Amino acid sequence: MTHTHDIAIVGAGMVGAALAIGLAGDGYRVALIDPAAPSPFSSDDPPDLRVSALSAGSEAYLRALGAWPGILERRATPYRRLAVWDETSHPLAALLPRRLAEVTFTASALGRSHLGHIVENRITQLALWDQAVAQPNVTLYTGTRVSGLAHDNNAAQLRLDSGDTLRAALVVGADGAQSRVRELAGIGVTRDQYAQQAMVLSVRYHGPVEDITWQGFYPTGPRAFLPLHGAGDGRSHGSLVWYDDPATLARLKSLDTTELMATVQRAFPDDLPQLAAIDGCASFPIARQHAKAYHQDRVVLVGDAAHTINPLAGQGVNLGFQDAECLQSLLKDARRSGQDPAAPALLARYERQRRPANRRMMLAMDAFYHLFSNRIPPVHLLRNLGLGAARALPFARHQVARYAMGLDDPLPATLRRMAEHLPAWPGAR
Repeated sequence: MTHTHDIAIVGAGMVGAALAIGLAGDGYRVALIDPAAPSPFSSDDPPDLRVSALSAGSEAYLRALGAWPGILERRATPYRRLAVWDETSHPLAALLPRRLAEVTFTASALGRSHLGHIVENRITQLALWDQAVAQPNVTLYTGTRVSGLAHDNNAAQLRLDSGDTLRAALVVGADGAQSRVRELAGIGVTRDQYAQQAMVLSVRYHGPVEDITWQGFYPTGPRAFLPLHGAGDGRSHGSLVWYDDPATLARLKSLDTTELMATVQRAFPDDLPQLAAIDGCASFPIARQHAKAYHQDRVVLVGDAAHTINPLAGQGVNLGFQDAECLQSLLKDARRSGQDPAAPALLARYERQRRPANRRMMLAMDAFYHLFSNRIPPVHLLRNLGLGAARALPFARHQVARYAMGLDDPLPATLRRMAEHLPAWPGAR
């Protein structure tokens, strides 16, 4: 059977579901395709391993879509401070004590109540799913995958393995880093695999819920703490991230829970609260990937289908929401003017707006990765001096914070020029 829609979005994750809600609200008839509906939520469920630091800009977007109340009524943890520092052990470290080189961003300095929220990915997805289901202009196709893609002058046709065919003026690939839509559209990628992996641990710690998220940088990679909700009995949930080489992480995962907890407590900075339990642990490869084009014929890419970055600052989903918001705005204007939503000029405008912004964030994360992941004494001194300078220059620090929060669209001009002139890895675009 053939079903006709204005726009077909493949992937009902956070970014795809957000875009579906926005476009449906603008009057488009939207098909939303995903292999599975999200699992129901219970407040008794342990926290997910995958969490995101949703910026203030993402919060505003989710509020506009009507999804933010659904996130808050489940669970979300505001953070009011964000700190970074260098934990490399080296004789030169004595020249610049850590606290002098530590940079802390605070919400109060920006006149805000918080910098962002730490939210489990499935909770964000569930809140968006609820809104998508409630939209009369959204038709959900779950339990099925895309098996084929074709197009003519007027529309694209998606074949589903359920046997259905969907016809739409525009197909949006929001189906993640291994995007099937991107593959079927013939869009290639540049990909750089990092030597590190990231081990994520869901923990409980003694004490109240913290209001700070921090990262200490080691030569083998950062170790990060993200606060989550209270766990009762004077304990709180948190998420830890340990970046290191795969062999080291494999050895850590082979430890029993008691040994692992003791090892983590010793290996993390003293700022880590006293751990009470480890509830989950997994490791993930880290790669930077960028689509060689954001659109082809009647296909356009958003979120991880278009780009993945080093997760150092938790900016991946925020960039995806920015993609969705940008594309929605352009398609809203197209509908008002009667323009084909797959018009090459429109999709090229989307790519011109989003590719440079996404690339700058990629380069910034690469700069952090290469600058901090080494033991070279002059570089060690340079990065500590740089952190010390950032601490001493509150205006610049606040500008960076506003950009990271999504409150200012572009980077400050000086930092933007610096990012644009950072050396890119071979093949990067």
